[in-house]
Order: sequence, then structure tokens, then C-alpha cells
Amino acid sequence: MGYHVEQPFRIPATARDFEGFRRWARSKQFPQYGRIDYVDGDLEVDMSPEEIHTHSAVKAEIALKLLSRIVEPDLGMVHIASTRITFPEAQLSTEPDLIVVLWDSLDKGRVREVPTKRNRPERSVELEGAADLVVEVISDSSVGKDRTRLPPKYAAAGVPELWLADVRRGLRFEVHVLGPEGYRLLAPDADGWVRSPLLGLVHLRRERRRPDRWSYRLDVGED
Repeated sequence: MGYHVEQPFRIPATARDFEGFRRWARSKQFPQYGRIDYVDGDLEVDMSPEEIHTHSAVKAEIALKLLSRIVEPDLGMVHIASTRITFPEAQLSTEPDLIVVLWDSLDKGRVREVPTKRNRPERSVELEGAADLVVEVISDSSVGKDRTRLPPKYAAAGVPELWLADVRRGLRFEVHVLGPEGYRLLAPDADGWVRSPLLGLVHLRRERRRPDRWSYRLDVGED
């Protein structure tokens, strides 16, 4: 029986500034697991495993609904985790749980795909610019970053809409829209529906499918 032990990765000294980090993130030496974000001069490293019921299940449900509403009608792309997006004006480079980029944003240059160093446009490893929607599912290891440090940076980068989902204790689903002074949290109606600028009325709910398990559903209503 053979064994393969993955050696701990090394953060090069050149990755301590923004452009150096970008070069490292596009290189073969960059780790293929975990999440490493550059947030205004700080490297935030999260190697925690993704929790199945309070993270990946929620992310999967939101992704499925975004795919049906964005990709199937050919309005744009949905990227699910491990897709790096960079905002030079905000000094931010991160891998959100979900990213939506509409074709219109690519066509008008609000977002661009950064090719590999071989300059092959079909082999991109990074997005740059203000994505149309960013979704973060909050976990124990990311709560400070997702709630405190990332939203002002996404706002500074011009991301028009940010969703935050937190189901660790109960269920909390937030739609934030960008205004002149940063993000504004939209209040749900009496039935829990929120009007997303991108999708219209949305409502994240949960229900018992098994005695010890919740399942999640993102409903999209008609305007």
C-alpha cells in the first residue's frame, strides 16, 4: 500500500502585496483546497472543511435556482465556489460561494475573464470586476469575514447585490443592495419574501424531511 502526504503549502513573500498575490493565485503553486482571500493587505486563510447541512446544502439549493434563472435562459454565468474574482479598486481577491455574471456585464466590460499566462482566453482562472451578484453562506469559520470585512469591500468594488445566508442557528437570509453609502439591507415582507433586483421576489425557507435534518428551498415569486 502506498501513501501520499500533501505537504503544507508555503505563502511566498511576493504574495504580501496585491499584484504579487494575484500572480501566486494564478500559479501552479497555489493550493487547490481551502479558501485564501486577499482583503485589503491581509491574507485570510480558511482551511476548514465545508459543513454538509449548514453550508453545502444551502449553497447547492441557491445554486440550482440561480442556474435555472440565469443559465438556462442564457442570461449569463453562475460560478459555484473555487472561482476567484478580483477587485483591484477595493484591493480584494476572493472566492465567494456563488458568483453571477450576466452576459451584458461581460459585453460592456464591467467584468472580464483573466486568461492564464499562456494568454489563451478560453482558459481563464480569474474574473475581474463587479459581478452582478455575490452570495456568501456563513459558517463558523467565516462569520467575521462574511459579515464584517467582506461587505464593505464588495460595496467599494461596485457589486450591486450581495446575498448572505446563515442557517447555523435558525434561518437568516439577507439581500443587500448597493446604494450611495454602501449596502442597504432589504426588509422582507410579512411572509418572508424579499425583492431582489436581479431575480425579483425571493424567499429562502426550510422544512423537515427527516426527524434530524432540514432541507432548504429558494423560491422565486412572480412580480
